[in-house]
Amino acid sequence: MGYLHAALLGSALLLTQECYAEETLVDLPPKPSVVDLQRDYLSDKFLDLASEIDSFFGTERNFQETDKSVLQLDAAQMMGRNGSPTIALKYKAKFQLPNAQKRFHLMLESNPDQHLPGETLVQQLQPLSVQQTPLFKEVSTPDSYGASLRFENSDDSHWRYSADGGLKADGGAAILDVSIHPFVRSSVTFTTPLDWALLKLTESVYSFNTTGPGENTQLDLDHHYTEKILFRATSGVTFLYDTPDFAWHQDFSIFHTLDQQASLLYQLSTTGVSRPSAEVSEYVALALYRMRLHQDWVFLELNPQLHYPKATNFLLDAQFIVRLEFMFSK
Repeated sequence: MGYLHAALLGSALLLTQECYAEETLVDLPPKPSVVDLQRDYLSDKFLDLASEIDSFFGTERNFQETDKSVLQLDAAQMMGRNGSPTIALKYKAKFQLPNAQKRFHLMLESNPDQHLPGETLVQQLQPLSVQQTPLFKEVSTPDSYGASLRFENSDDSHWRYSADGGLKADGGAAILDVSIHPFVRSSVTFTTPLDWALLKLTESVYSFNTTGPGENTQLDLDHHYTEKILFRATSGVTFLYDTPDFAWHQDFSIFHTLDQQASLLYQLSTTGVSRPSAEVSEYVALALYRMRLHQDWVFLELNPQLHYPKATNFLLDAQFIVRLEFMFSK
């Protein structure tokens, strides 16, 4: 009996040692290094700062990339040699559909074919509405309206994609003059932090009845010097199927947060075309002062611009744009 107990005890000890050996051979995931932790921390700070700035300025980039419901209404007037005494109205809305896990949005926009992917900040700031309302001669309204359904991924990853299709209504104030045209848009964005900047590469394709098929490639590099100053370099190229050349632009912007109520933006911009030979079409220098008038939804913009277009032999064309914007987000 003693021998039996000893044999059983020995077997148990051997089995325990084998199990322990198997457990010790299990590969554990490597611990992140200090460098990786610092890189993740800096990338989060990059993303947060860039997102906060784009959100405050209500940029097209913020509108397109946010997964929240957003409604922006603004009234702008341009003064200068090519200015207009009328006030131009513009709106755009993005509504998150219920029970869709932030993947489907209803898009409502004025002049959707005049706000194409990859447009410059100068183009975004220009009042584009040209149709005058019959009730108020001082106010002009959009000459087209668009509605579309968008699908986009809501994953927290380096890749972001979206696609939407909809209808655009063109025409005057009379209902019988309205014509309906379909349009489609799609974009893919890759974002990654570098050692010294945040890189964002966006590829977009679209098709409208007024532009035909088009494609845009844009590269953004964001670098923040301090908690209140962000530098952004933007390079973009646009190709329209119905035109033989490429349109390109190069922008250098500095975003300066003054306080919680106001920020400044300075930008130098160059636009050009590739044919018949690569040439510059216009130089633009601008400053944009944006102030929060009431809580987080009423903003005032003062925007002086200096244009040097090739069409006038690069003579100065000074402009001053005043804009009042209402922005609701949830």
